[in-house]
Amino acid sequence: MSYVAPVKDMLFNIEHLARIDQIAQLPGMEDAGLETAQAVLEEAAKFTQGVLDPLNWEGDKNPTSWKDGVVTATPGFKDAFKQYTEAGWQGLQHPVDFGGQGLPKTIGAMVGEMQNAANLSFALCPLLTDGAIEALLTAGSDELKGTYLEKLVSGQWTGTMNLTEPQAGSDLAAVRTKAEPQPDGTYKIAGTKIFITWGEHDMAENIVHLVLARVNGAPEGVKGISLFVVPKFLVNKDGSLGARNDVHCVSIEHKLGIKASPTCVLQFGDHGGAVGYLVGQENRGLEYMFIMMNAARYGVGVQGIAIAERAYQKAVEFAKERVQSRPVDGSLPAAGPIIYHPDVKRMLMTMRAYVEGCRALSSVAAAAYDAAHHHPDAETRKQNQTFYEFMVPLVKGFSTEMSLEVTSLGVQVHGGMGFIEETGCAQYFRDARILPIYEGTTAIQSNDLVGRKTARDGGQGAKALAGQVQATEAALSATGTADALAVAKRLAAARLAFIDVVDFVAGNTKAHPNDVFGGSVPYLMLAGNLMAGWQLARALLVAQEQIAQGVHVPFMQAKIITARFYADHILTKAPGLRDAIVEGAAAVNGLALEAF
Repeated sequence: MSYVAPVKDMLFNIEHLARIDQIAQLPGMEDAGLETAQAVLEEAAKFTQGVLDPLNWEGDKNPTSWKDGVVTATPGFKDAFKQYTEAGWQGLQHPVDFGGQGLPKTIGAMVGEMQNAANLSFALCPLLTDGAIEALLTAGSDELKGTYLEKLVSGQWTGTMNLTEPQAGSDLAAVRTKAEPQPDGTYKIAGTKIFITWGEHDMAENIVHLVLARVNGAPEGVKGISLFVVPKFLVNKDGSLGARNDVHCVSIEHKLGIKASPTCVLQFGDHGGAVGYLVGQENRGLEYMFIMMNAARYGVGVQGIAIAERAYQKAVEFAKERVQSRPVDGSLPAAGPIIYHPDVKRMLMTMRAYVEGCRALSSVAAAAYDAAHHHPDAETRKQNQTFYEFMVPLVKGFSTEMSLEVTSLGVQVHGGMGFIEETGCAQYFRDARILPIYEGTTAIQSNDLVGRKTARDGGQGAKALAGQVQATEAALSATGTADALAVAKRLAAARLAFIDVVDFVAGNTKAHPNDVFGGSVPYLMLAGNLMAGWQLARALLVAQEQIAQGVHVPFMQAKIITARFYADHILTKAPGLRDAIVEGAAAVNGLALEAF
């Protein structure tokens, strides 16, 4: 089955929920209106469907390989990457000053979804490069920017992020990689990094590693970590490539999914020390790396939406073709396609509603990012930054957990055939499993939501968001239609459950941390559920207006039904989560350790 980019739904979100007309009024964004968005998305659809999609199954059957330190990409990937860079896709949302196109994240995020849906393993390479670009733009010296950014933005070079070590997974305080200052201002880097996505490959001329390391004599813990650029090949003064740096891939992992994406073990400094260049100031590395991580976390959330969309499309195709049993209502005289069966429709609607809700959420978050970076008013920038930062753990955590349910349902719709690799949907299930793990597990996203986004301000920011949700409830009630009233009812119940949890978190994080963090992931799932449901409620309002004007009536009717389904079948989980969080802490922490 071939992937078909959902351009129409993406443009609906960009136009009506993200409000591209307002983004196009921001300084530097004047050319980024709806017409530009449509042209870019249509071109992206052609590229992803025509070039990346045909390589997806091939990458699963013939993964990237390693031999004697050399990593060779799946056949066809190198040529596809050449086409990708030559078409300018890597620089889509990066600054014009460094050769990019300077388009807003609101457009770039939807292009990213297409790339990840078409070929998740391939899309990971540019995703990591995007993060490296963001970090250098924010903290790099003029010299580092001048040396690396143009080549990274063009895609001529790719980027990586090197955090994890054998003894330091999510606990970055345990990083041991060493950085020794040299008389010429460089540093000698020595250590081992694991789980480095696209850390070595043959698709680009150079690979720019951003590496966390500890300078000799630095403070213990996270306060003593610095960030360094460590290129695979050193760069001469004239920009040409020089000697091979002392960084080598000593193995790649054999994985459950994303098999065409090489996950590398990199060894720095085994032959005299890898040359590294300090990014920003010493001991501020984690602060800078978080720039990369936040960019990547949003991107991974989009990956969840992408793989779920792909699984949904495949399941719909199969359900329309697979003939099995007479419908229970007797609507066919004999056995017919399984899409007639109510439970199959329930599964497909669950998949569709989750995907469209999370896509809407990611689109609105991207618009807030654009306003936070480009709006001329400081207070407006601050408000949008606060909104975006609250949404990042939800986009990452909720969308990736959602992708597990949706890809699993995709297998279920296929029945026994779904368990057979040749059918294809098992790959989506396997590929999705990494998404709630890398770039910060769901638990880490929920810790961020609890600590930085809720407890820190006593829940005021979260309650302000709840106020916006309540305004949408009022708008729904004012229309008086049966669907709008039903969604308003479910949205209100979910919002009240959310407020109860926010009060619980704000009131107990310091005094009873185990109680709060025992329910932190359910809190994230409740919050993500509510925010995605809120966006679909907004979509319902738009759809009713469009139908009244006679615009895209079948599409808009489907949007209303999807929003109603989300409210009745997914938003209804929120009150139960509230009870588990607020009233269930004792059972989480009650069992003695030796009893496990």
